[in-house]
Amino acid sequence: MINYTECLSLLMQDLVSRIPTLSFINPADVLVFARSGRSNAEGAFATCHCLTLPASDPGYYFWRDRSTRRITRRSEWFLTKSPAVTVGGRSIKYMISFALPRFCDQSLDRSRKERFYPGADPWIAKLDTVVHELYHIDPEMTGIRRIERGDGTYSANCHGHHFFEQVATMVHTYLESKPSAAAYDFLQDDFSSLASRFGGVVGTSFRTFPSFPQRYIERLAEQLPCEADAEGVKVETLRAANQPTRYTEDDLHVRQFTADSSKRLIRKGAFRAA
Repeated sequence: MINYTECLSLLMQDLVSRIPTLSFINPADVLVFARSGRSNAEGAFATCHCLTLPASDPGYYFWRDRSTRRITRRSEWFLTKSPAVTVGGRSIKYMISFALPRFCDQSLDRSRKERFYPGADPWIAKLDTVVHELYHIDPEMTGIRRIERGDGTYSANCHGHHFFEQVATMVHTYLESKPSAAAYDFLQDDFSSLASRFGGVVGTSFRTFPSFPQRYIERLAEQLPCEADAEGVKVETLRAANQPTRYTEDDLHVRQFTADSSKRLIRKGAFRAA
């Protein structure tokens, strides 16, 4: 069976070696994993997840009475933190997830990026998506890349028109460098063709599937005075996080994906894909 996340990881290594804009990325800092995503459902094809965001400032949730607008209860103070993911003792800075089989079945036809690839084969849409997610990695490794407007200010939208143009330029740069077809030929097949050709499609996921490492809240050890406190305001105890806050290669396993579901094959860190 074809390990799709492994193929994507190898492709990313080739991309960052051939595209100057992405040359700052060390592939060892990026973990690729698979998530479920049906082709006939709406949703993202892939997502870039940052693990280097610092802990937030202390905060709390609160609830207001709809009629009086007075705060009636609040949570305890907490911090929002990034989970720690290490593979082979190395800290992972970013993760990129791909929705299978949805990613495999995308096409340029009627997509927002179609106009940047006149006459191109449909599978170029997938190459564009891979470059798109890599471009979200910030050169300072401190978060998701901020997109600069023409006047030098930063946009709150990380998917502006200029962003799509820059991604397309990088895709053309890569193809013009004459990479070996072996690096990207797996992108040319849709999901059913891959499954028929290789006898199945597998990818690296987390043992907590369908969950994966995400930002979590942690109760502040020393609770702070709160301006919201008044007579009758109830303080709710925070629930402990259900998901792990630290992950290693032992938390990775291989799943086989089908058109409508997936199943775990092997839980083994050695089968990681990045």
